[in-house]
Amino acid sequence: MKITKIETIRVAERPQVIWVQIYTDTGLVGLGETWYAPTVVEAAIHDWFGPLLIGRDPAAIERHWEAMFRLSDHAGYGGAEMRAISAIDIALWDIKGQVAGLPIYELLGGAVRNKIRVYATSMPYEGAADVARGLLDEGIMAMKGGPTIALATASDGQFLSPKELDMSLKPIREIRDAVGMDMQIANDAHGKWTLPVAIRIAQAMDEYDMMWQEDLMPLLNPDALARLQAATKAPVCISERLLTRWQLRQFIENGSARIVMPDLIWTGGISETHKIAILASAHQVPFAPHDATGPVNIFACSHICFSSPNAMMQEHVPDYFKGWYNDFVDPNLDIRDGYIHAPQVPGLGTRLKAGVRDRSDASVRVSDTPGKSLIDAWGPAAQRTAETQARVDEMEIERGPQ
Repeated sequence: MKITKIETIRVAERPQVIWVQIYTDTGLVGLGETWYAPTVVEAAIHDWFGPLLIGRDPAAIERHWEAMFRLSDHAGYGGAEMRAISAIDIALWDIKGQVAGLPIYELLGGAVRNKIRVYATSMPYEGAADVARGLLDEGIMAMKGGPTIALATASDGQFLSPKELDMSLKPIREIRDAVGMDMQIANDAHGKWTLPVAIRIAQAMDEYDMMWQEDLMPLLNPDALARLQAATKAPVCISERLLTRWQLRQFIENGSARIVMPDLIWTGGISETHKIAILASAHQVPFAPHDATGPVNIFACSHICFSSPNAMMQEHVPDYFKGWYNDFVDPNLDIRDGYIHAPQVPGLGTRLKAGVRDRSDASVRVSDTPGKSLIDAWGPAAQRTAETQARVDEMEIERGPQ
């Protein structure tokens, strides 16, 4: 089997989402996705990574991941390259599952569960109690919001008055007054605050038994985050702002991260997120993937949740799941009674609807011409030692004619 072309699809209605489809000479098509700055991601896919993959075997997922990562000059520290790699990686796993006739979670070691609890990113400043009641009626027992995010703008996160802090507690108080401890509550601050303010916020919320504190300050200093963790009884959660296992490693190892929340479509796709879940498990840290973007991300995340013993729960945005996801994928996610249920079909478990690429607001770009050898991503020949060059030659022979 060979990859014949790679296409990217964008629609004006959802301008930050980009879908990737990888075609093969057998007719199988793999689907991937990533989010934000799509024109830059599109350029990375078509100008850089796509030509490496055309004509190659899609089954060599780990080899392709390493080659793209090395070619991006170790861009695991951020950037469009990692988003491009993530989308491509998801599509390659989708193909692999279809070839095997198995859901992806079966290829990651097999299912340890057939459903995973979801929580809702849906906590408005006004009417939070009503939202909590509605979620509980659906079996959803955890929700997240960011009542301090808007307050950071005036001082760039440097100052929060006692009055403002009390204002930020309003929706949390309302939820507790309305439904008591039936609903778990998480706080997300989008990395806005300095350490002293972050500590004040966390301690003010401690009386409400928060599920976690997420991104109260920028994730730049593992020691500073450890000081925050020591000051609050709520678990500190590290989030989608950290990419690849290398960025998350220090926060996990120093104990500042008690919950790990990678974003699969940013951090390196299924391949890298699976490794992050294993890294977290070695430190007895639970794994709760991030999502506030598109449906393919949650499908991909769910496969890791179904195969990872330390999976805690999966984020979702109810308005997206019940709204625009239905317009773009078929089937939609199977979320019932507060859980996402495991797909039983081969591969990822969903497809773009047939009409998406033909929409009047769709932009489709295709690459179908092979570029430089994939082996070139392992370094210029001039920089190779004799031993390395011998291995490169061996790999070229093993791969055979393209």
